[in-house]
Amino acid sequence: MVRMSDLVRGIVRETPPAERAAPAERTPPPERPAERPAERPAVAPTRRMSLSSPAEAPAQRTEPERHEPPSPEPAAPEPRAAEVAAESAEPLFGELLAFLAEARGLLRGSGFPWGRLQALVDRCVTALARSADLFWLANNPAAPAGADYVALHQARVCIMALRIGGGVGYDRARLHALGMAAALFDVGLWQLPDTILRKLDALSGDELALWRSHPKLSADIVSRWNPPVEHIVQTILQHHEREQGQGFPQGLHGPAIDADAKIIALVDTYSALTLPPTSRPRLRPHEAIRDIVKTRNDQFPSALIKALLSEISVFPPGTVVRLNTEEVGRVIAVNRNHPLRPKVEVLADGKGQRLPAPKLIDLSEAPFLYITGSVDEGGR
Repeated sequence: MVRMSDLVRGIVRETPPAERAAPAERTPPPERPAERPAERPAVAPTRRMSLSSPAEAPAQRTEPERHEPPSPEPAAPEPRAAEVAAESAEPLFGELLAFLAEARGLLRGSGFPWGRLQALVDRCVTALARSADLFWLANNPAAPAGADYVALHQARVCIMALRIGGGVGYDRARLHALGMAAALFDVGLWQLPDTILRKLDALSGDELALWRSHPKLSADIVSRWNPPVEHIVQTILQHHEREQGQGFPQGLHGPAIDADAKIIALVDTYSALTLPPTSRPRLRPHEAIRDIVKTRNDQFPSALIKALLSEISVFPPGTVVRLNTEEVGRVIAVNRNHPLRPKVEVLADGKGQRLPAPKLIDLSEAPFLYITGSVDEGGR
């Protein structure tokens, strides 16, 4: 049997429980230019994201004033994020998707409701800090009927990029810039013929050149919309650059590539593998991770691949897996520090007989058990 630890050789090293040390420190986020000084009045977040109204000035993030307590009595502690109910994932993702689909109608204009997008991104950041539900919803490769592919792809990349950014230590301001760039990084594709996307695997020379123009098209459109953070334009322009200079349009190498663009590039690749625009078969999450690790690991920083792996996991919740004992179970929770050892609900014994009641196993505490691979719901 194939052991899935082969997927992450050189990326993640599994360690027996007895030898495990404290989790490694997060990779500090790289330096990046500061946001443009506030020039516009703040716009209060709103849950209605219609783009049909006139363009608004972008909302600027303002730090709340600090006040000393009126008495020496200690103030009541604020509730922890886990204790505050997270915003429901499905309506929030649907709102983001609808917003981005309507953005297609603004391509030729010079105005864009940045304040509304920034408020929506802020809600996504808050939801992701409190629960993984929004992340797993975006990671679901099912496409809503009639959804605009580019809008759906950008919505998925936005959510997953925010999760990765948070995982590598981005603060809220950096997450805002990353999220806005990820929400609009492919708008230039809307200016290309629809047939280009549908035949990406078999483009002619002229069609390939046209497709390769979309990062600059996207950057030009967003620049014309006058974003609240100038750096967003550079991020969008560079989202197809690769570590060893294999990318386009500038052929940049590692240190010269924008840090946010690297995150978007990795998540863009993962999203396209799990929900491709062509008739190419979809890859399941662990298959997409395997493809990236095996064939594309020189295109992205290893630290970001590891961050993606720790968030998505080789075996996301809901994946049906087979153990080395031939038992079959379903992953119910991932282990961010040890992605190959999630919590599993065993449903059938080694002979394929369904158990009277599921048996919960935390593989991080069971050193002699491991997953040999995923299986279909009823298959082997």
